[in-house]
Amino acid sequence: MSDFQDFLRHKFAYVAIGEFKPGKFEEARKLYQEAVSTYSKGFEGAYLLQEPDTDRGIAVIFWDRQEDMAENTTEQYQAILNEMMHLFVKPPKTSFYEVVTEVTPVPEAE
Repeated sequence: MSDFQDFLRHKFAYVAIGEFKPGKFEEARKLYQEAVSTYSKGFEGAYLLQEPDTDRGIAVIFWDRQEDMAENTTEQYQAILNEMMHLFVKPPKTSFYEVVTEVTPVPEAE
């Protein structure tokens, strides 16, 4: 029965939408990668998207459970986040979403 329950369990996505000060996206990207590299338990992957030719972006981080993100908030992570905050024009808009559909590509036959 636990296999069936695991099948029904959905991932969660933490989404942050923000804009960095002019020319600061690259510095923020490096800090984002550094912060994400501190994650372990429940971490399922992360993406940082940049709107072309702007300093606006969207960060998406996937978790097994919402609580996993809080459990991964270490002192090291918090220090990196504090270093990143001054790069934003204003604090990013953040939300949690439940992943209700996931479509992955079907491998092509050789």
